[in-house]
Amino acid sequence: MLTLIKNGLIIDGKGNEAFLGNILLKDDKIIDVTSQVIDESNVEKIIDAKGCLVAPGFIDVHSHSDAYLIIEPSAPSKISQGITTEINGQCGGSIAPRFGEARLSSDWAKLLGERLTWNSLLQYREVFDSVKPAINSVQFVGHNTLRASTMGYAGKVASQEDMQKMKYLLDKTLDEGAWGLTTGLIYQPGKYSTQEEVISLASCVSKKGGFYATHMRSEGDKLLESIDEVIELARKTEIKAEISHLKTSGKNNWGKVDDAIEKIQDAISKGFLLGADRYPYCAAGTDLDVVFPDWAGEGASLAEMKRLKDCNIRKRIVDELNESDRDWGSVMIGGTWCDETKKYSGKNIAEICAVENKTPGEVVCEILEKDECLTGAFFHGMSEENLTKIFSCDWVLAGSDASLRAPWGPLGKDHPHPRAYGTMIEFFHRVKAISSRENAVKRMTYDAAKRFEIPKRGVLEKGYYADIVIFDENEFSSLSTYANPHKFAMGVKYVFVNGVLSYKEGDFKINHSLANRAGRFLERN
Repeated sequence: MLTLIKNGLIIDGKGNEAFLGNILLKDDKIIDVTSQVIDESNVEKIIDAKGCLVAPGFIDVHSHSDAYLIIEPSAPSKISQGITTEINGQCGGSIAPRFGEARLSSDWAKLLGERLTWNSLLQYREVFDSVKPAINSVQFVGHNTLRASTMGYAGKVASQEDMQKMKYLLDKTLDEGAWGLTTGLIYQPGKYSTQEEVISLASCVSKKGGFYATHMRSEGDKLLESIDEVIELARKTEIKAEISHLKTSGKNNWGKVDDAIEKIQDAISKGFLLGADRYPYCAAGTDLDVVFPDWAGEGASLAEMKRLKDCNIRKRIVDELNESDRDWGSVMIGGTWCDETKKYSGKNIAEICAVENKTPGEVVCEILEKDECLTGAFFHGMSEENLTKIFSCDWVLAGSDASLRAPWGPLGKDHPHPRAYGTMIEFFHRVKAISSRENAVKRMTYDAAKRFEIPKRGVLEKGYYADIVIFDENEFSSLSTYANPHKFAMGVKYVFVNGVLSYKEGDFKINHSLANRAGRFLERN
């Protein structure tokens, strides 16, 4: 089937100046990109892109949609902002392998229910292919998932036998299509791992030419030391390494941004690091239980619930939370999981304390207990000035750090971070303001594909896969907010995935149809 996109202002992805031209597609590939008129006599579908930019489909290099691609394969929050490929399995948590005591992240398991039928990545791929998501996925193995599959959630150092089991499972999952390893070293149970453990696993990945991405041990008080740890790992293993969602958390740490950038830039110049990614917001989003003291969080949600039901242990948790120096006005409740806690979404802990005349420790423990320790939260602790500095670095790519969302169905009951709906828009405009729209698109497409070696994507060029977004630059905007997040991006007119028209502005019937969903589970060559 021949499809013609005509009269568009083409941004090829490589940073070249935009030009008025036409693109011809056949099946899943681009067969011509030209400023010349294309013969329309044999064309079956014509898209007039007059007044719009035509760019390669955007690549979200840091995503968490592993499970949600099965729950809501139409991927509306992502495709409506022009995303055609995601890199999943980030921050140490992945959809597979899932053996032993390993549990998926709490919201994934709860929403998947009976659809959770796999253990291995190979089995997950079969389910992925059967539901046929609207966008492509690159899958990583999460270190936390791997560790829990072999040694559970206990706060202990891995034995030699544990390491052998993890390496075996990692190697098997890489052979089944994983691109590499990710770590989330502030989460359970990865936070208990030694640097030697992570280096040993990364060495296995490096030998197979795979990648490493890390949510470091600290993004605040020990930010610089954590960057040093990543660089040392990359130096010892020669792995291709990426720092996830680069930030300086907490006002006391904002002054570290220049030193952090200098360390990373130096490591890139020496070939130790690939770069970093970042979402264009100044609030992080994760589970509320990360505020627990380390001892109280050991064993993850099931163990946490047991502690909350013990009066003496609960009092100790409450007291330690109250004695911490955390700014509770900066901690906002996100997604909640029962009727009693819904009213807290979008409100910060300090506000809730004032209304209910309770301490922060009491409020946190009560909400978590009612939600079975599944509550999400936003942590407002970053600097706008630092965000601009970070985005001024060409080696920082666009990563939402978010699962796909929908305002309907099971995902519509959640209260996500606005980055789930607006990352690409905000990234585009912020980088455009610093440099140019061509450079912004380059970092969202070609640079992302090149860094992670995603073949034949990220460029509008003959022979490349036809992942294409057509958008009105003047209308390209995000309506999603922390208080009202379920709002679709504006300005995207059409999205093609592997040559199939998979999104047309405002018409979600298109990507609800199996025939119009053409996403693929991508593999490294």
